[in-house]
Amino acid sequence: MKKRKLEMVLQGLKPLATRSPGLEQYATPAGIAADILWEAYGAGDIEGKAVADLGCGNGIFSIGAKLMGASRVFAIDVDPEAIKVARGNASALNLDIEFLACGVESAEGSFDTVIQNPPFGAQRKHADRAFIKKSLELAPKVYSLHLEGTEDFVSRMVNRLGGASEPVKRFKFEIPYAFEFHRKKSETLSVVLFKFER
Repeated sequence: MKKRKLEMVLQGLKPLATRSPGLEQYATPAGIAADILWEAYGAGDIEGKAVADLGCGNGIFSIGAKLMGASRVFAIDVDPEAIKVARGNASALNLDIEFLACGVESAEGSFDTVIQNPPFGAQRKHADRAFIKKSLELAPKVYSLHLEGTEDFVSRMVNRLGGASEPVKRFKFEIPYAFEFHRKKSETLSVVLFKFER
């Protein structure tokens, strides 16, 4: 599947009907998701691989990974409503993906690759730590989005966990107005895609 086609399919996925500010349920833009998936695919980390999507939301990474030839895809989210939406999106495309409603700490299994957009920690400080730790437990290759300016923290934590990290891409991540405490119609954040290796 060409990258532009992938982006178009991901753009058409049903979004979450309701979102929790505490869970920082901000949708990953389809263009960014397609770029990340293409990066992982080009590195040989998707096609024919077992892929896990932690904090899957509407399933954008898990669905994209399956469309790019992953042999097995497992997606979790702590929000049962998100799982329901993600399962519906996968079903509409006739994709076989395993979904489970659980916290990231409870995820189990062995995978080749994790792709994730963890909470940035704006509402709950250090909310991304559990995702960093669990992703490295589950797979030797991880693609993870984090706020620009956290590079040192992320690298130190990955190193402490016995891995290596490398910033591979930077994106402008637009967050549209979604919650009462938002003051603008949208806000653009600078984010970094890291690749972790165990």
